[in-house]
Amino acid sequence: MARTLSFTLNGKQVVTTADGSRMLACVLREDLALTGTKIGCGQGLCGACTVLVDGEAVRSCSTPLAAVAGKAVLTIEGLGLQEKLHPVQEAFLDHHAFQCGFCTPGMILSAYALLKKTPRPDRRQVAEALDGNLCRCGAHVRILAAVEAAAQKGGAK
Repeated sequence: MARTLSFTLNGKQVVTTADGSRMLACVLREDLALTGTKIGCGQGLCGACTVLVDGEAVRSCSTPLAAVAGKAVLTIEGLGLQEKLHPVQEAFLDHHAFQCGFCTPGMILSAYALLKKTPRPDRRQVAEALDGNLCRCGAHVRILAAVEAAAQKGGAK
């Protein structure tokens, strides 16, 4: 049943009318035209759909819309500015930490969430934080290097 829900999306208040059981990823992509969030496995296993809800990395393909009512959602579109990328995004570019780019938004948001909580993670902590994000192209080594470089530059600011 459709109901009106509100939440903060990338710093702006959003009011939407939708079935609260619809998955957040579908609402972001189909209703709000934010296609940076990808849907990979559709079961919350691959991390391609990762967004932040109140600062926590969550799988938006398995998060019902009703679960974000009144909360703050950050998607890849809200991380950097159009004219200036966020330092984590810049580090991914600098280290060629993507190939096809499908997993990149989820990887970047998971890395950002890690760096907010742990500004100077060691490689093990980075690997653990990104363990639920799969890159089928095999860019994991470059991704780890990018996150470490972003951390050295104070990346989660």
